Amino acid sequence: MNATGDIPAVLAEGLTKKFGNFTAVDHLDLRIEKGQVVGFIGPNGAGKSTTIRMLCGLLMPTAGRASVAGFDVGREPEAVREHIGYMSQKFSLYGDMTVRENLRFFGGIYRVRREDFVERMRFAISMAGLEGRENALVRTLAGGWKQRLALGCAILHRPPVLFLDEPTSGVEPEARRQFWDLIHELAADRVTILVSTHYMDEAEYCNRVALIDRGKLVAMGTPSELRGHRLSGELYELRCAPLGGALKVLAGVPSVIEAAIFGDRLHVVLTDGERNAPELVSILGDHGVQAEAPRRITPSLEDVFVQLVARGTEQRTMT
Repeated sequence: MNATGDIPAVLAEGLTKKFGNFTAVDHLDLRIEKGQVVGFIGPNGAGKSTTIRMLCGLLMPTAGRASVAGFDVGREPEAVREHIGYMSQKFSLYGDMTVRENLRFFGGIYRVRREDFVERMRFAISMAGLEGRENALVRTLAGGWKQRLALGCAILHRPPVLFLDEPTSGVEPEARRQFWDLIHELAADRVTILVSTHYMDEAEYCNRVALIDRGKLVAMGTPSELRGHRLSGELYELRCAPLGGALKVLAGVPSVIEAAIFGDRLHVVLTDGERNAPELVSILGDHGVQAEAPRRITPSLEDVFVQLVARGTEQRTMT
């Protein structure tokens, strides 16, 4: 199979991976068109990294099939690896080597032609903002610089598909924003990018978002499509303390469909907010929980994700 025509950049059908009795990825269907930036969003342990490793040809599926850049990940893993770039949250850099040495090493791994390498190394150094620091040991660099350098190493061979596995984990917010600017510059050149993250706010930077939980694809669409997903009630923000005590109380309130902690407050889904929201303050107060008047809010992607996961849990419990 070759990578020409209208074949999607990434296609997975029923992709499954089991480790003994544990199912890490459960019949996952995924389609990504060329030039799209797709966010793979879910909590730690949801199956994001396992899926990416299968799509990279690094891990054989237990069942199902997938193709990347037109090549079958099961039958043609070497061809897949030649046509992708991969960056993990560990950055895959060598701390005891200099910036220049890391680039030369990965240029060799990716078999970049000698006549192309100098220009591509110059581009990677410029992209990382490391001009003048080519001889610095990588272990001395700040996290944001390491992150951008690792991306530069991953694209030295100009791959059409790029997999980024939680690349912004543990990186300061400003460096995260700069990194996403680089991602969109690559997408503008028709590079297809699948980036996994557990930061829900990063989903807003993506063309499409795939929500995954416990190895299953919960939903997929544009950020606006997912935010427009109809909740099964009305969403309110509730400032109260203690949060844990409030959750226990609300679990027994008939009008509360769902309640979850969001930072220093709760997001509560009610069957009839206009009638039930004012009652929450007195109900919580009767149980020693101090609360301000609830405020109706617009659902975020995280709110949608929490409720979709809750519904999936209920369905699994019933079957």
